[in-house]
Amino acid sequence: MSAPHERPTLAPSLYAYAKGLRDSDPDAPPPRGGHPLPDTAKPPGRRNLRYAEARAAVTAILLPLLDAPDPVRAAAEAERALGATGVVRGQVVFHAAAAIEPPEEPAARARTRTFARHLVRTGTIVPGVAAGLGLLSPLAEPEDIPYLRVLGLLDGLLDPVDRTLAPLDREAAALLWLIHRTRGEELRGLVEALAAGDRAAVSDRLLRLPTEARDMGPEASRRVAEAVGLAGLLRTDPDHPGLLARAVHLLVRMTSSRDYHAEVLRYGEAVGLYETVAAHAHLLPRDVEHRARLLTLALDLRSGPSHLLPWPPGRREELHRTLLDAAARPGPAPADPAGRRRADWIRRTARQLRAAPQDPPRFRIEVAVADPGDPDVVETRFLIHGRPLVPEAFGPGPGESPERLLDSGALRAGPEPREVRLAEAYCTEGCCGALYVTVRREGEHVVWSDWRWPGRLAELPDTPTYRFDAAAYDAEIARAENDHSWTWPARRTARLITAGLRDRPDLLTRWGLRQGWISSDFGQPDTTVVTFTGPPLGSGGRSAAEGEPRQFLWRLPDDGSPPEERAATALRRLAEGDPRRYPELRG
Repeated sequence: MSAPHERPTLAPSLYAYAKGLRDSDPDAPPPRGGHPLPDTAKPPGRRNLRYAEARAAVTAILLPLLDAPDPVRAAAEAERALGATGVVRGQVVFHAAAAIEPPEEPAARARTRTFARHLVRTGTIVPGVAAGLGLLSPLAEPEDIPYLRVLGLLDGLLDPVDRTLAPLDREAAALLWLIHRTRGEELRGLVEALAAGDRAAVSDRLLRLPTEARDMGPEASRRVAEAVGLAGLLRTDPDHPGLLARAVHLLVRMTSSRDYHAEVLRYGEAVGLYETVAAHAHLLPRDVEHRARLLTLALDLRSGPSHLLPWPPGRREELHRTLLDAAARPGPAPADPAGRRRADWIRRTARQLRAAPQDPPRFRIEVAVADPGDPDVVETRFLIHGRPLVPEAFGPGPGESPERLLDSGALRAGPEPREVRLAEAYCTEGCCGALYVTVRREGEHVVWSDWRWPGRLAELPDTPTYRFDAAAYDAEIARAENDHSWTWPARRTARLITAGLRDRPDLLTRWGLRQGWISSDFGQPDTTVVTFTGPPLGSGGRSAAEGEPRQFLWRLPDDGSPPEERAATALRRLAEGDPRRYPELRG
């Protein structure tokens, strides 16, 4: 006998098909990745339809049918027409339908809701159901939740179901996401406990989740927090040290810039969770792990996305001080190098945050260094009127490094306008874009204008033109360029080597070499890495006449000597002979 998903003719709709699969074994855990769609769920596609054309075709079908007097018959006609377009991607159909504004007139609004519900509940192909979900997304009501929870079990419908269900029931939407997207055994155990409704097992599985960044990304952390009702759990039992520590960990992961969105801003209970965490932070052990995470939260409240949460007046500043005080408490001295590195970061960053003005000027630049135990980025942050610019105007990535913006003088306002890249998407500019601004001097003012976000928008109409007093602007740029309080020896060494090569580029160019990136190693932050590219050495120590340029990596571990001495030694060695003889050669 064939499996249920191989007998689609027995299911008159995708909803009935999914419900039949669930009801056939109600005690079974949800399948990894969801149930497969039946073969008939996707009509034959046409490859010549581009994204814009597909959306236009969907809109052209739906708009006239929304005015039909019989919404049930119109929905059936819409599914037939959608199947004939050749558009098979549910997300394209969903976005086209969701872009249609629902009518304001009550009778027309009710008719649109009926039309959408009929597609959702009786649709037999992905385009039909996705169109219904798109139209229903601004009109959905609690009675739609059971249908959405069932449809969300199908592979291929998660994203449109998630967008429609999340405003109604975030816990249910988060569980569906976890069913489809979890990979590790610990997370899978949590999913099964949630699906079974076993609250005791949920708490146990929550405490067993991995703490490595690669295992718990920002979105996964938000979804776990939503699925388990983390803010409510912690309010109920705030003195539980394991639960408190887990809440801190998940909140920290949500603040990471290594994702397509600032997940902490999408977490509806972030303010409440911050409140509970801060109120009980003193209960956590004083080891370097917990102190580093509390300091990460304080840093994000200062100049990261968490600053933008809907805080009551003055409350963000109070929580920032509370978390900073808890993180700065002395604790046991770590014995391992990684622990000592984190302890040094805590001392350096806490001192930096305490020295920063609590009421920043109109334009302020700060460098934020992530916890070296959970390496992320070193980024330049901009506070304008006290608010962080990059997460508010951009979102999918951090600010550029201080080496690119400050050491290079890129932010200085000269007589000619200069376009500057302030931030790049974490997945690279070629994927999700970057944030550019043009800096120019106009008399007694410096102007930031002509914002660009290539890959997303030709211009950013919601980002205003900023005009700064030129003298104050120049003073802030000079202060930021000369502020080394955020740095550490290996990074300081890298900056000094870069400055030396800026003054003497011939140290590399005389060998036909071009300078690459020079910084601290991402995985080993106590090591300085100098890179350059050019022709490899051939026989007899001469440059190879043919072949692609190669990349050379020269690693300089921290030997305890001052950065100025290490940089001078490195530059002296570059001056004494061909630098291709001692670094690592890359393909």
